[in-house]
Order: sequence, then C-alpha cells, then structure tokens
Amino acid sequence: MKKIILGVLFLVLISGVVLSLPVLAGTEGCPAGSSDCLINPLGTISTPQALIGKIINAVLGIVGSLALLMFVYGGLTWMTSAGSQEKVKKGRDIIVWSAIGLAIIFASYGLVRILISKIS
Repeated sequence: MKKIILGVLFLVLISGVVLSLPVLAGTEGCPAGSSDCLINPLGTISTPQALIGKIINAVLGIVGSLALLMFVYGGLTWMTSAGSQEKVKKGRDIIVWSAIGLAIIFASYGLVRILISKIS
C-alpha cells in the first residue's frame, strides 16, 4: 500500500514539473516579426509572493484531496470488517485521524490565506 501511495505522489509531483515547463508558442503574444517565442509558464504571476501563494494553495489542495481519500478508505475498511473488532477499530482510527488532518489542513489554509493577503 505504501508503494502505491508513494508512486501516485511521485507521479503527481513529476506531472506538475513537466506541465509547468515553458512551451513554444505561436505568434500570439510575440514581438512583431518573430515567428516563435517562449511564453511565461507562470501566466500573470509577477511577484515571488504570488508564486509562493500559488504553490502553497496547490499543495494544500492535493493534501486535502488525500485526506478525503483516506476518509473513503477508512469507511470502506469499517464497512468491510465483517464484524472483526480489529478491522472496525482500524477503520474508525483512519476516519478519526483523517478528520484531525482535515482540521489541520483547513486551519493552515486559512492561515496561509491571511498571511499571503497581508504580504501582497
């Protein structure tokens, strides 16, 4: 199970790096007379604070999604326990820790949102 989770996390990180590489653009947005040019892969981001804010928001979104997946996994573990007290406890623990993780994620998202708005 750990190998699968690490593999998915690795693929998400690699795909984020690959998708953020600059790509060759056509003539739109290029200086007059040039046939090819590089466009800014960051879009309209012009300050380091805005870039850091976007990165933090993306990471918090991914972590929140993983916490919700853990909720589903905990629920499935509990529902398929077939009366085994050990599996019921395992499922309940997964759900409890996922709830605690979501509370931490929401609190950190709010804190980051406030700090980024004050900085920029």
